[in-house]
Amino acid sequence: MQNQSAVTILADNQAGEGFLQEHGLSLWIETPTRRILFDTGQGKALEFNAPALGVDLSQTDVLVLSHGHYDHTGGVPHVLKQAHPIEVYAHPGVTQNRYSIRDGIAKPVQIPREARAALDQLPARNLHWVTEAVWLDEDIGITGPIPRQTPYEDPGGPFYLDPEGQHADLIEDDLSLWIQTRKGLVICAGCCHAGLVNTLNHIRRLTQHDHIHAVIGGFHLLNANARRLEQTLAALRSFSPEWVVPCHCTGDLAIEALKTAFGGRMTTGHVGARYDI
Repeated sequence: MQNQSAVTILADNQAGEGFLQEHGLSLWIETPTRRILFDTGQGKALEFNAPALGVDLSQTDVLVLSHGHYDHTGGVPHVLKQAHPIEVYAHPGVTQNRYSIRDGIAKPVQIPREARAALDQLPARNLHWVTEAVWLDEDIGITGPIPRQTPYEDPGGPFYLDPEGQHADLIEDDLSLWIQTRKGLVICAGCCHAGLVNTLNHIRRLTQHDHIHAVIGGFHLLNANARRLEQTLAALRSFSPEWVVPCHCTGDLAIEALKTAFGGRMTTGHVGARYDI
């Protein structure tokens, strides 16, 4: 276990040379007290990239699932086969069926059957259902469900709990993780279906720390209209993070807007990138 805390991207839509990319996200977080895997992508990229980056998944202490979509949970069986013992943290809604409906066509986007079965086989003492904020230790926490308070943020897509599109999926299982460092809060987000601004505000309330050092992960702004993007950027500028690392579902237009807003403080995430925190 190293003394320096760091976040390494193991799965993402973009990848450095020699690594496998996919639509998904997985972050390896190493601190002096924990080795945490935050999401698992669809699975194939994680299996290939982890050993290529010198990450031994058998050493994982904690697996955190940000929400129950296939592109964040597909690698669960691979991880659980390797890491013993391991503590898993997720909202109970992570296992429900869910769909994305576009042009009248329903696409299942839920956690894969194999991943759900792997969770079911875990000893009950190792599976922690997160329905409120949880502290893994004094400096690391998981948000629990995030209050939806901004009028301009929504789940970010045509998501439903049924293939007929009768019941909207607000993705209430959406979670993020934070680390308190000497430089400020480092926040790791899966997709921010609760909204990036809602997420950051909630973590600042929970920790009673205003200063955000870094935000890393998926911001799910790829479907954001101009008004939402403008208001999100205004709020993010007011938080004045020193480091913004958009990944996965942030979207090209939003990444360009973030680059304009934050200049050298923004870097686009990709597999193989490592950030010392």
